[in-house]
Amino acid sequence: MANVQLRDIVKVYGDFVAVKGVDLDIDDGTFCVFVGPSGCGKSTILRMIAGLETISHGDLRIGDRLVNDLPSRDRGISMVFQSYALYPHMSVRDNLGFGLKIAGTSASEIEKRRSAAASMLGLDPYMDRRPSQLSGGQRQRVAIGRAMVREPDVFLFDEPLSNLDAKLRNQTRVEIKRLQRQLGATVIFVTHDQVEAMTLADKIVVLRDGQIAQVGTPIEVFERPRNQFVAGFIGAPSMNFIDGVVANAGDRTVIRAGGIDIPIMAERFDLPAVGTPVVVGIRPEDIVPDGHGQAPALGVDITAQIGFAEMLGNESLLFLDFGGTEMVSRMQRPRLVEPGETITLRIDGSRVHLFDKQTENSVLKA
Repeated sequence: MANVQLRDIVKVYGDFVAVKGVDLDIDDGTFCVFVGPSGCGKSTILRMIAGLETISHGDLRIGDRLVNDLPSRDRGISMVFQSYALYPHMSVRDNLGFGLKIAGTSASEIEKRRSAAASMLGLDPYMDRRPSQLSGGQRQRVAIGRAMVREPDVFLFDEPLSNLDAKLRNQTRVEIKRLQRQLGATVIFVTHDQVEAMTLADKIVVLRDGQIAQVGTPIEVFERPRNQFVAGFIGAPSMNFIDGVVANAGDRTVIRAGGIDIPIMAERFDLPAVGTPVVVGIRPEDIVPDGHGQAPALGVDITAQIGFAEMLGNESLLFLDFGGTEMVSRMQRPRLVEPGETITLRIDGSRVHLFDKQTENSVLKA
């Protein structure tokens, strides 16, 4: 396996700059996930690493080698595509071994690697079937196995789960993570699904408009988002945002928003002066309905009318009006909540996020 290093990587299509100077280090054995909305540049970066797109500017190293001008076959990478890209006329056995055969690998070595991959991925019962005789999840495992037998330095995954149904997507996600740990592999995985990013990644790279918005562990980008974009993108449902202003209430600093004073732990922030507008970020789980979950010690009670509720079995999502802004609360131990019902909820002041109104950057202390 190998580390991957990007230095000032740029991709230009005509007059359009798709990737704008990306610097990134991915350590050997790391599961790194690129995540972001459509058009943010994540797949373009992956394709440049794979050698499927030329690099307009910058240096790309895999291990100790500068690979900018190397063809894909010489970079020590294997790629798993969204579409599986299997040969439809070949059996699973032949699909797994075809790349090695073309590369001139001996028959005995092909069989050794193929058998190991099939065993690890549970493909032994399907070796004589063709792709059309397999389920989507089985085809994806064949595609992963074909990448495995090449014994690459780096595995590249381009939204490999997006064609699967929800249950199969969850199962395959677990299999990919387990496989990565067994192999100790360096993996770069592209997705637009932040749940996949949070559950799979050792390192998350959040991209926006061809630039890195934040790099960190899943807990870092969730608990300490660098800016309002990351805060809103990471987390499901998204973080609630409301306009507020820094204020004093007696001897305590509060954020005045939606007609109420939200007490905060001021020492956590580099707060601007009293009277300065800020954006308040509150995650749905930090708006606690009365009687559903532990009531936060530091906080403020609000009364709100429910617009509608989504029952999810183990929880409910409540959509409510707060000072003219729609917000979402997560209800544990859910009960049936009727539209128009008025309930009491408590905002957890110790979990509030604050962002500069102009720059949208977090004012949380480093």
